[in-house]
Amino acid sequence: WGPGGFGGLNHPRNLVKPVIAAVNGLAVGGGFEIVLGCDLIVAEEHVRFALPEIKVGVLPDAAVVKLRRRIPYHVAVELLFTGRFMEVAEAKHWGLVNEVVAQGGALARARELAQMLAEGPPLLFPAIKQMLRFTETVSEHEAFALHDALHGVNRVLRSDDLKEGARAFAEGRAPRWEGR
Repeated sequence: WGPGGFGGLNHPRNLVKPVIAAVNGLAVGGGFEIVLGCDLIVAEEHVRFALPEIKVGVLPDAAVVKLRRRIPYHVAVELLFTGRFMEVAEAKHWGLVNEVVAQGGALARARELAQMLAEGPPLLFPAIKQMLRFTETVSEHEAFALHDALHGVNRVLRSDDLKEGARAFAEGRAPRWEGR
């Protein structure tokens, strides 16, 4: 599977940029697992998700690890044990997707989100992803202690962008991010 696991997205240790999925049609098996490796998920109204590996005796390892962290345990286990299809409305209900759009609209909406993120402060995305990754399984108290030790967070706290954001806010203008 190579670095980062299946599709390169399921356990990359150093992927610090936001990853957006535009889902159209069926997200089944490995395709569903790739979607689970994304940060933001836009799905079209006709999308269906499934993990049919149970029917052929294959372990969907990325899904076993990630799905129960995204949706309630019993729903995840049902999908893993039965291989049944989940309609996009149910996926939205459980918080598995961020947005449901009309058929043919996922890629355009994903690009809009990407443009919005591209206009944001570039140092914050790595810091946010690093914090999420390192604090996923620790208590709140431990998470704040980790906050002070993480490189991405410290880089933001010492950055010119942090000063620029405060200045721009005080001056009532849009910030000009430099990524330093």
